[in-house]
Amino acid sequence: MPIVGIRAFFAAPDSDLPGEYGYRTRLDLESNLMLRAATVLFFGLVAVTPVHAQTMRLATASSDYQVTNVFSDVDFFNIRIDIDAPLAPGVYVDPEITSVVYQVTGVLEPGTPSGFPAFDLQRSMTGAEFYAQGGSLSFEIAPAAVLDDGVQAAELVGNGVVLTFNGREVDNGRFHPALLQLNADGSGRIQNSNNVPSLNPLVEVDFGEEYITDLAFDPGNTTLITETAAPPNPGGGGGGGRVSLAFILVLGMVTLWPDARWRRTEKSATG
Repeated sequence: MPIVGIRAFFAAPDSDLPGEYGYRTRLDLESNLMLRAATVLFFGLVAVTPVHAQTMRLATASSDYQVTNVFSDVDFFNIRIDIDAPLAPGVYVDPEITSVVYQVTGVLEPGTPSGFPAFDLQRSMTGAEFYAQGGSLSFEIAPAAVLDDGVQAAELVGNGVVLTFNGREVDNGRFHPALLQLNADGSGRIQNSNNVPSLNPLVEVDFGEEYITDLAFDPGNTTLITETAAPPNPGGGGGGGRVSLAFILVLGMVTLWPDARWRRTEKSATG
């Protein structure tokens, strides 16, 4: 917009701007006010509209596999991990995670370190909590991966293990947090990780001492990672909305200010 046009947009009705930029009639002023009000409303709505960033979700469950119990009878699990990064090729070693939710359930063989006959492990935590307690996550999405339909196991890089989810926990009193590993050839395994239920006194459990379950799957048809829309940050989004609404109110006052000056001018003229 030309400089004169910008000045005219905010000009008062008794402005000394030349020619067509002056307000000759009340109708000219009201038309200009309506235009400015509509402009303020439009940009204000844009400012308060929440933006949804794209993130990744890694999700897998026992129903995706052919399950074979090797030790103990653990044939149900469900894992969901939300990763705070857009879906894209690359190496992901302990990426930033927003949430980890998983469940593993089964009947145990007698004589395991825990001594439990069965267990139903249900965990829900932030990424910071997951890493702090000893967990880890690693995989690599191939550069040639077609992302429109998510990432299949065949689109992960590697000849051996292509995905590792380790829910290991230290000094949390738990024996059964899981280690899930998937291989490029369509084989895999879920078993208890090398958890340390207690540091004092020291209590340890080695890999697979509680349960071992082998997995088989079709790498080309097993989708592991999809793109999701992250919800707006409740704190940041709310604060941003309040600031934007205040901004709209200020602009509204600026919009109506020339009208007030017009009224004062009219009153002076008729007084």
